[in-house]
Amino acid sequence: MSEPRMLLSGLGIPESPRWHDGRLWFCNWIDRQVMAVDMDGTAQVMLTRDPASHPMGYSIDWLPDGRLLTTGDKLRRQESDGSMIVHAEQGANEIVVDGRGNIYLNGADFNFVAGAPPKPGYIKLVTPDGQIRQVADDIQFPNGMVVTSDNRTLIISESFAGTLTAFDIDADGGLSNRRVFAAGVAPDGICLDAEGAIWVSTGFSFARVAQGGEVLQHVELPQGRAPFALMLGGADRRSLFICTAEWRPADDHVANLDRLTNGPRTGQILALPVEVPGTGRP
Repeated sequence: MSEPRMLLSGLGIPESPRWHDGRLWFCNWIDRQVMAVDMDGTAQVMLTRDPASHPMGYSIDWLPDGRLLTTGDKLRRQESDGSMIVHAEQGANEIVVDGRGNIYLNGADFNFVAGAPPKPGYIKLVTPDGQIRQVADDIQFPNGMVVTSDNRTLIISESFAGTLTAFDIDADGGLSNRRVFAAGVAPDGICLDAEGAIWVSTGFSFARVAQGGEVLQHVELPQGRAPFALMLGGADRRSLFICTAEWRPADDHVANLDRLTNGPRTGQILALPVEVPGTGRP
């Protein structure tokens, strides 16, 4: 396998990468921006939010009609004139929208950034008619989610459990048949390929993992650089984008975030060619 190439640098913490309309979109944490970058590394700020009036989300996705959604203290939607309005009175961490317009949000009711003791998290569903209901609980720090291309399975990262967990998606959008997809990983933002494998972080490296946990490929990152999220994109979806920044394992999360907030911007997006294309959502 070839080495990852630098696509973009000088970022805060790049997160929630999405391949959309021929570019990689992502959230540039710390600077509270939604950005997009093309395969030549040309970047554009698509959205910047004032944290006082509209707290910026951690994650993005799109409704079937193309309107952008952002998570945060509430789920917000960008209208055609660029204005942001509240789509649902529900705060969230990550988001994924399935092919039927069902919105899945995950979160946990504790202040992770401030170092508060963890509490079990949840997955909530926002249906196309605006109804909100909880569809899964006891998620050990919910993180990235993917939905298979047939809209029948949702897989979520449980970061504190070191597990990828799968659910069947029912006809009404509910989740059932909870099961372990793969254990013994350190999952954050994930993506799915056409052979049903998941690209997932494994501490300071990342791997392609099959259902059941077999590691099919493993890639090391430079020392002290952690992968926060992964996305398959490009014209044929055979480019693996890696969102990464410097992270000091000897420091706790509060110290690392303080350094990334007030120090040099070490965030990067790397691109790695792979053989099996991406599929599913996001």
